[in-house]
Amino acid sequence: MSSYYCLDCATRTPVESASWCCPDCRGPWDLEFAAAPVDLKSLSGRVNSMWRYEEALPLRAPAVSLGEGRTPLVPLTETVSVKLDFLMPTLSFKDRGAVLLAELARRLAPRRVIADSSGNAGTAIAAYCARAGLDCTVYVPEATSAKKVEQIRAHGAHLELVPGDREATAEAARAAAAVPGTFYASHVYNPYFLHGTKTYVYELWEDLGGTLPEAIVVPVGNGTLLLGAAIGIGELHAHGLIAERPALIAVQAETVSPLAAAFHAGAEDLLDDNAPPRPTLAEGIAIPRPARARQILRAVRESGGTFLTVTEDQIRAAQMDLAARGLFVESTGVACWAAAGGWTDRAAVVPLCGAGLKTGVAPGP
Repeated sequence: MSSYYCLDCATRTPVESASWCCPDCRGPWDLEFAAAPVDLKSLSGRVNSMWRYEEALPLRAPAVSLGEGRTPLVPLTETVSVKLDFLMPTLSFKDRGAVLLAELARRLAPRRVIADSSGNAGTAIAAYCARAGLDCTVYVPEATSAKKVEQIRAHGAHLELVPGDREATAEAARAAAAVPGTFYASHVYNPYFLHGTKTYVYELWEDLGGTLPEAIVVPVGNGTLLLGAAIGIGELHAHGLIAERPALIAVQAETVSPLAAAFHAGAEDLLDDNAPPRPTLAEGIAIPRPARARQILRAVRESGGTFLTVTEDQIRAAQMDLAARGLFVESTGVACWAAAGGWTDRAAVVPLCGAGLKTGVAPGP
């Protein structure tokens, strides 16, 4: 296995230590891992899942795979295509990262696995831990969609409903993760998750014949898809497999948009804003203080991208517009379509990250 390292203070530790954050600064880990180049011509005979890009992944030969990945890329306008990442085993893109966390946990053999989530990451961790035969507890805010709560329980995970917001949920999970013999399957702090989500970009690259679109639009709460995309783009560019890097366009709900505010203020980190977040239909990206904020802001700037925000009315309209086109997507997953579905000036890909069955139709104001 590779080693964890901290970007902020250069601390390193073996992955086998199961340490979930940097012991010196308490920041999230990155992974000391060098991906090998993927030969586009060699892919036709490989397994039809994200594991076809095995050279680029820090774990190989998974025992817990459910066939995740290789989701369809569908053009909806002349310039904008959507990637149907809700067509995953647990109906969200989070399977890309969850399978790596569960596989890593299986190899480390902890007594139990802890995860926290606004919903979709929790359902994915619960499913893959069930596949791996691991004892799993998932912490979610008490206001989490009932269907997501039901799904977590169905996979056999222990469920902890936490009063308060997403940050209160994370704090409760981190306290539980301090118990010896616990593996904290954090999609925020553990970089293996990001190396799973980067396969989203590898699939785009393969489906587009060895190229990428001018812009990749992603919803951003904790930034796991955006940062995974940045890793994947960086690897493809470093290996000479793409000539140009696409712009990363990050989308947040207007009511909870700390990263957008920091970006447009020219800040390198979150602004000092203690105002409580307002409610949003996009529960999956309602993150007031993302742990990887500095990395997210840097990745968007380095790509030549930007941040966009969408209103609650735009989210409602986007969900119904996609449904009218045959695609029923959860309210968080439609945020990017709300922001970029009408673009005509450049080629872009928008992810549809979660199935509409997870939340139902967004209620009216």
